[in-house]
Amino acid sequence: MRELPHISDAEWDVMKIVWQAAPLTAAEIIERLSGSKPWKPKTTKTLIGRLVQKQALGCNKDNREYLYFPLVSEDECVQAESHSFLQRIFGGSLKPMMAHFLETEKLSSEDIRELKELLQKKVK
Repeated sequence: MRELPHISDAEWDVMKIVWQAAPLTAAEIIERLSGSKPWKPKTTKTLIGRLVQKQALGCNKDNREYLYFPLVSEDECVQAESHSFLQRIFGGSLKPMMAHFLETEKLSSEDIRELKELLQKKVK
């Protein structure tokens, strides 16, 4: 697996927008975030700049504006963050993590059925 950049929580919010509808201008990203984040446009532009520096976002100049697009997929980032979480919190061991969540989270009958199906697929 290639080395992926560490993406902060705020940067994740920007990436989610770009993953949904790339390519986007900074103004479009700011507009899409305005309903959920109380950030000033400069804050969003700073986050976009950081993501470009980290090579999570790429950009192309289109006339007078830059169009931003992801250089890493959402699946790659989710997998890397999941692995990082598992390593940091549970020493890389999946069983204690699963036990912790099963003991502490409320699961519906549907959740339990889906988990059983996932485990059955792993057995095959």
